[in-house]
Amino acid sequence: MKFNRALIIVAFAALFISSVLYCEGSSNGNQMVDSGSFGVFMQGQRVATEKFSVEQNPNGSVITSEFKSDQGGQKAEQSSELQLTANGELRRYEWKETSPGKTQAVVTPGQDMLTERFTNSPQDKPQEKPFYLPASSSILDDYFFVQREVLLWRYLATSCHQEGGALKCPQGQKTQFGTLNPHARNSSPVEIAFSAVEKLQIHGTERELSKFTLTSDSGDWSIWVDDHFKVMRILITSDLTEVVRD
Repeated sequence: MKFNRALIIVAFAALFISSVLYCEGSSNGNQMVDSGSFGVFMQGQRVATEKFSVEQNPNGSVITSEFKSDQGGQKAEQSSELQLTANGELRRYEWKETSPGKTQAVVTPGQDMLTERFTNSPQDKPQEKPFYLPASSSILDDYFFVQREVLLWRYLATSCHQEGGALKCPQGQKTQFGTLNPHARNSSPVEIAFSAVEKLQIHGTERELSKFTLTSDSGDWSIWVDDHFKVMRILITSDLTEVVRD
């Protein structure tokens, strides 16, 4: 598999492949690596929207997301902020539900473990749950699809290589990552593998996209990215769910 970009620096120490992505700089040294929204569809009907941003700074990266759903008169709103160090390890993760419940959770790293502190309402006393996972583990929370994009960048940086000025990934060869789902309060391994280059219709335009498969205990997710390594489409066959970049 080849990506049609001449300049690629695979450096997970910076987490993102910044020489490939078009980043918007600012006076304080921050770079906007990616931002936008994903539409979530079930059986062709839009049921939710995720607005997200991925910003890189001299000390690391910050990934923010807002998820809103209004299905059948029932509203659901959640937000998250994932802070990573310059070498891609977890610094802090915060997740909040504002509707219909008021659940909150914060995950921080410690020595050889991650600790999740959570409450089901603002009046509750915080509870703690430890996970014996390293800080290098990836956060893959429910409803925040941009976190799958960040994990895919990690796969590209650690499992693919440069050849002839292009990035090549081994076809069908799976790479395993440890992950934590704070919303479900459980951890599990996932695997990512490159599948093929395919032509798909995205918003009425035919695009040539690279397809990857993310495998977990809950099944397979198909993920398509463009030549800027940005997720354009996710298909969750088991849930009859499609996610498309707006």
